[in-house]
Amino acid sequence: MIERVEWDDLPVELRTAAEARTGKVLTAERVEEGLNCSVALILNTAHNGRLFFKGVRQADEPGMAALRCEERINPTVGGISPTTRYRFDAGGWSALAFVYVNGRHADLGPGSKDLDAVAFALKRMHDLRIPSFRIPHFADRLREFCEPGEAEVLGGGHLLHTDTNPHNIMIDDNGGDAYVVDWAMPAIGPAWVDPAYTAVRLMECGQSPDEALAWLGRFPSWRRASAPAVGAFVNATCRHWTATVGAAGAEPSNARFRHLLSRVNR
Repeated sequence: MIERVEWDDLPVELRTAAEARTGKVLTAERVEEGLNCSVALILNTAHNGRLFFKGVRQADEPGMAALRCEERINPTVGGISPTTRYRFDAGGWSALAFVYVNGRHADLGPGSKDLDAVAFALKRMHDLRIPSFRIPHFADRLREFCEPGEAEVLGGGHLLHTDTNPHNIMIDDNGGDAYVVDWAMPAIGPAWVDPAYTAVRLMECGQSPDEALAWLGRFPSWRRASAPAVGAFVNATCRHWTATVGAAGAEPSNARFRHLLSRVNR
């Protein structure tokens, strides 16, 4: 179970460092959903108003790697993801404070009015530049679960998020824009991968396969995707998930991914 630490339980050194930049923290609301960091808070501050504050213990090596990746990639994904305002390292913790999105998690279910905004954000992501620091290749992430020749067709030159679940997509109440947050697992690969992952999420949220695939068909990158690449993506992903949770546990998710193979068989 993911640890959740309240503001008042953080080391005084970290709280002091934060308030030196943000002004006094007037209220701190814990965020429960969709995050793997130990601290996820909405801070109402005297100088900066609301900020989203997330942090991990410095002894948590995977958590630190994810947090530093988010910090380094933020200038690249600005406008698609909220801007980082501050970084704090104190009391054995590291934390980032982001501009707060006054909104809610995206609704990916049937009849949702958020799908146009989500599609627009994902299309904008196709044009992101590749950061100067090392980003893993998507094919390498799945290579262990690829059969001969499959990894080679999963190459690409686009920056991917790779985890577009509804908790990582925020809809701004002020304008309805979609923001893609939590860039802790980026990769470089084919532009159609994030839309394809999102289409599977649409099915997971109750959309029919036909509805999800119609939405996915909006993306030129998907329409241009090669049949071997889509097949490799689906098959390696299904093998990965089966190895992780077992065949019975993986089947609901794998069945949703296999609907993407209609792109292969058409």
